Amino acid sequence: MTKLGLRDIEVAGRRVLVRVDFNVPIHGGRIGDDTRIRASLPTLRYLIEHRARSIVCSHLGRPKKGADPELSLRPVADRLAELLGVQVGFAPDCVGREAEGLAEKLQPGGVLLLENLRFHPEEEKNDPDFARKLASIAELYVNDAFGSAHRAHASTEGVTHFLSPCAAGFLMEKELSFLGNALQSPRRPFIAVLGGVKISGKIDVIQSLLPKVDALLIGGAMTFTFLRARGLTTGRSLVEEDRIPVAAGVLDEAKRHHLDLRLPLDSRVSSGTDGSDPGVIVPVDSIPADRIGVDIGPATVDSYAALLKSAGTVLWNGPMGIFEVAAFAEGTRGIARALADATQHGAVTIVGGGDSAAALAQLGLQEAVSHVSTGGGASIEFLEGRILPGVAALTDGGG
Repeated sequence: MTKLGLRDIEVAGRRVLVRVDFNVPIHGGRIGDDTRIRASLPTLRYLIEHRARSIVCSHLGRPKKGADPELSLRPVADRLAELLGVQVGFAPDCVGREAEGLAEKLQPGGVLLLENLRFHPEEEKNDPDFARKLASIAELYVNDAFGSAHRAHASTEGVTHFLSPCAAGFLMEKELSFLGNALQSPRRPFIAVLGGVKISGKIDVIQSLLPKVDALLIGGAMTFTFLRARGLTTGRSLVEEDRIPVAAGVLDEAKRHHLDLRLPLDSRVSSGTDGSDPGVIVPVDSIPADRIGVDIGPATVDSYAALLKSAGTVLWNGPMGIFEVAAFAEGTRGIARALADATQHGAVTIVGGGDSAAALAQLGLQEAVSHVSTGGGASIEFLEGRILPGVAALTDGGG
């Protein structure tokens, strides 16, 4: 951390604008998954205990035309109050006289949640006037929304021009610490497991990690572009024809770095992707012409798991197959179990959100790894080596 943290600033009695990520699923006024709300609790509890006046803000969904009752944060205010065990006020807008009045009346230790930031299109445009209005109701700024740190929006970047100091919350600190240490000073061997559909979506991550990791394990549909680069036939599996030279370049670069880059040994292949045909397991050099690869096979899971057991640091991002279809989820689940096992053997294990995190949740293994990132897009951009605007905008300092 080269930025100020929450413990570095004096918050008692002061109005603190806290950017969180409360972008949670809500159906009929009921919250489907409160993981992101729970992730904010350490920061909010610290602010309550230290007598800050906390003004909490977040986006929810993608409202198309202004305010949308279906995307109101009001149900979140109720759930947050339950989790914190304190009363949480709710402002029917995030800017304007009513929000200003409620913020002014807020007592030390009090919490106020503002309405959905994206009800104002100026939020995503990082409009300076909107950012100034949002900042005007507070004296300090804390960003605890790592999942939005890759976006230069009014609430993540714009407000920092009008408030000082601007500090990282505990969740932001944790994300930057785990991901930063993995890239800069990992316990070795450092192994990355990358899955997902397209090599085009992961090529920047792969190229960023190649000089840093000791082994790179590939899964997901992007496997088949790599297999084609090795001269194998892949049936009807998804292949990015225009990316075959890129895949070949990665394989060559791995050789130059003496990197252990592993592709699956076997694959589950099916006649379709909807799960009606559960498919069969075949070696990757024997995929039938009329079949589609939908998951890594058990030999691959065993091979990857054996290597992960000896790891010092493991970074996992992306599913190993069509995880959302139950018949094709076993490879991803196998890697989730292998990460939990590696953690027990002393590895620092980091999961990059999305389907990887969902697999852990399905198996009840969220607590069995070192860290599950709350920011899919942000963690990808961080691993690519990009500057995250929401982090860069925070006040320099810290340890």
